[in-house]
Amino acid sequence: MAAEGFPSGWAHYLTGGVVIGVGVSLAFVTAGLITGMSTVFSSTWSWVSRLDYFQRERMVASRGWRAVLALGLVGGAALYTVGVGDGSALATSVTPWQLAVGGVLIGFGARMSDGCTSGHGICGLASFRLPSLLAVLTFLATAMLSARLVLALGGA
Repeated sequence: MAAEGFPSGWAHYLTGGVVIGVGVSLAFVTAGLITGMSTVFSSTWSWVSRLDYFQRERMVASRGWRAVLALGLVGGAALYTVGVGDGSALATSVTPWQLAVGGVLIGFGARMSDGCTSGHGICGLASFRLPSLLAVLTFLATAMLSARLVLALGGA
């Protein structure tokens, strides 16, 4: 069953999870920083958008370290691809319009739930926050239903 669910193996998922958990823990314990990615996205927009939402003190004051965090995530993925992976980029059969629609829906959902899966699932659950537990359960249920729907419609 594990081979069916993880045809490429599971060790890299475990390693990634441990690295993310340690990184989030270190950011919180050493500096009190909560590293949810939807806030990284919103604070980055504070550089280019003058909308009140993006110009809130919380967004503007934290955008520097959040930009470094985002660059570190991209850089880490690139280093993994070159150093551990086979050096080739991953590909998907999902069409660009489906990726765009999915991105918009995810962004909208992250703003509606006041955070994303990383913020609620990693930081919120570690803080024993009930709203984060409810958000994570909603994320998981939606993901499972979406995957079933895509399979039923003949998708990947």
